[in-house]
Amino acid sequence: MKTIWTKPKDVQEQWFIIDAEGKTLGRVAAKVASVVRGKEKAIFTPHLDFGDKVVVINAEKIHISGKKAENKMYHRHSGFVGGMKSDNFAKTLAKKPTYPLEQAIKGMLPHGPLGRKCFRNVKVYAGAQHPHLAQKPQELIV
Repeated sequence: MKTIWTKPKDVQEQWFIIDAEGKTLGRVAAKVASVVRGKEKAIFTPHLDFGDKVVVINAEKIHISGKKAENKMYHRHSGFVGGMKSDNFAKTLAKKPTYPLEQAIKGMLPHGPLGRKCFRNVKVYAGAQHPHLAQKPQELIV
């Protein structure tokens, strides 16, 4: 019996759209990471990018539970001494509405070249408008 290897040229990629309004941050991020990675396909191969493209709209209306809006912190560093800056979830969402969801998705993908390649297939938009209507994305329920 021979092992069948799927080649990247044999894979048909699809476009999906997820409306994040009122949904939980972690659940949306987990679903997006799974679809982008290709784990929902029967031909999943761990070392190849066979995933689909995902458009997430209404990222500014994402929901988190409890007191995480005040307690969850996002850190960044300028590279200079004393250059650490921190903001909580509420402030970060007000400044950059797509950032928390993008960071959650990135954290659920592999950390390396494959993960960076997979993350290019994710498009996150703060509002309901997006420029990918020509690709006819299918609705994905989370």
